[in-house]
Amino acid sequence: MSDSALLNWTDRIGRWFGSTPKEGPDALPVRVHGREYGRTRAAPAGIKAFDQNLVWAIAGLLIWGLVMVYSASIALNDGPRSTGFSQVQYLVRHLAALGVGFIAALLVFQISMDTWEKTAPWVFIVSIVLLIVVLLPFMGKSINGARRWISLGIFNFQPSELAKFGTLLYAANYMVRKMDVKEKFFAAVTPMGVAIAIVGSLLLAEPDMGAFLVIAVIAMGILFLGGVNARMFILIALVLLIAFGLIIGLSEWRRERIFAYLDPWSAKYALGKGYQLSHSLIAFGRGEIFGVGLGGSVEKLHWLPEAHTDFLLAVIGEEFGLIGVVTLIGVFMWMTRRIMFIGRQAIAMDRVFAGLVAQGVGIWIGFQAFINMGVNLGALPTKGLTLPLMSYGGSAILLNLIALTVVLRVDYENRLLMHGGRV
Repeated sequence: MSDSALLNWTDRIGRWFGSTPKEGPDALPVRVHGREYGRTRAAPAGIKAFDQNLVWAIAGLLIWGLVMVYSASIALNDGPRSTGFSQVQYLVRHLAALGVGFIAALLVFQISMDTWEKTAPWVFIVSIVLLIVVLLPFMGKSINGARRWISLGIFNFQPSELAKFGTLLYAANYMVRKMDVKEKFFAAVTPMGVAIAIVGSLLLAEPDMGAFLVIAVIAMGILFLGGVNARMFILIALVLLIAFGLIIGLSEWRRERIFAYLDPWSAKYALGKGYQLSHSLIAFGRGEIFGVGLGGSVEKLHWLPEAHTDFLLAVIGEEFGLIGVVTLIGVFMWMTRRIMFIGRQAIAMDRVFAGLVAQGVGIWIGFQAFINMGVNLGALPTKGLTLPLMSYGGSAILLNLIALTVVLRVDYENRLLMHGGRV
């Protein structure tokens, strides 16, 4: 094989495995045995295009989630709500959501962070418009008394998931634009506070307090990481705590949820507001250290409601035991830490918007996983939040994959810049 052919095959293999970034104007000519054969990439061939360990962690959670959704939903076709469904109905739907999410991720990875920065306000506006649309008669779909979905035929879209992503982009973009006034409380915080209040009002009208809580924490976290001083941050936290306290205090059914959380075994709540929590705790108790084995859960057999969505962790705890739950917590902790590191690395390279977006995704995934796990384990009051990347839900899977792909894009651009390339 000639030297030029060998060089071409080496270059092609490098492209397949993502080890070399795109050719740019900074590339240098290559000489083999004194003859020039074109130009190298801007980075050495051994440099990986993105964090492959993070990709494997995401893939592992997706595959484990797929298996557990099938396990948790296999008996649902016997219930009155799913009469006529096959045993693989939810598995097929979840696979379809993963397929759509994977295609979306491939497309999103091609979008530069500069483009996201320019379009951030528009993504936020679109999310607000969809939150309004879902509340309109004949537009939003109501399930269990909550109007949170827009029916798209074979697919129900949940605008609150897009609102999380839109708020994240808008908050990061806002902090970059307001760097010069971040020490002035009202100038720095008021516009962002108004935006979050609008989103929160629309979410509470659905109602979806869980999504509002996640969005408020994302926004507050980005404000803090963006440079708002500690006193301002504490004041914002106090305002949010008072606001959520009033929301709970003024709503009778939300107060009932708190009381049920405090005593789920009481005669008043055991068959009502505390039913899910009590059966979730029974599932963890049955799992003990090593679990009853994959597919052996009893609680998923119409005892534990929403076992394939909000309470998937309870089924994992029953079938895989303490070992499985600790392993899952460890993976989420490592993934969140890694995402935050990628964001910090971008900020250190003066790519503030990209860094804040990545860290915002870390806050989103980490906090929502923490809330879901806390609810399942009885450490927090019941909230309608899914376990990221694992629970059944097409909109959540789609937006989780898009958000994590943006993080991989941030990491890709970091590596490219560190090795002399151009974004």
